Amino acid sequence: MTLAILILAAGQSSRMRGADKLAEPVDGTALLSVVARRALDTGLPVWVTLPALFHPRGALLPRGAQPVPVPDADEGMAASIRAGVAALPATVSGVMILPADMPEITTDDMMQMAETHDGGILRATSADGTPGHPVIFPRYTFAQLQNISGDNGARSVIFANSDALRLCALPGTHATTDLDTPEAWADWRARQPG
Repeated sequence: MTLAILILAAGQSSRMRGADKLAEPVDGTALLSVVARRALDTGLPVWVTLPALFHPRGALLPRGAQPVPVPDADEGMAASIRAGVAALPATVSGVMILPADMPEITTDDMMQMAETHDGGILRATSADGTPGHPVIFPRYTFAQLQNISGDNGARSVIFANSDALRLCALPGTHATTDLDTPEAWADWRARQPG
């Protein structure tokens, strides 16, 4: 199976009150750079959606990450997923979809997902079983993914294929920590060791 990673980075950071959450530093490096580097370190091919090809976030991408412009990014997450899935080559048989604002997802987490995937839909959970991200979708769902709309991501596709859904527990809150507001960033940083 040829698995690709699709990082969703075309959102507006609208709840950050003027700041770009994907440029927020994590260990001294912009979050988007960190997440993309971790994805590339899996050895899997990586695509990253951006609001436009020459958006400032493009400068944060490490070499090897393929940018995908999303002209209708204002619509929400569905537009990113549609554009990202459409950009994948025919050789890709599954896609791991990961929002870019998840600083706790590690290379090991992504590898665990890739190694656990058995051909259906695989959704990451926190250690306590709370559903989160990333989610792996097989090629047979790609047409459905390209027909979603709004800002609810791919929930409808997961629901429609619930018989093929499996869960994969990741450590701690890796799968459920997403940082959308300055307060969430401050709280998260306060909890980091050292």
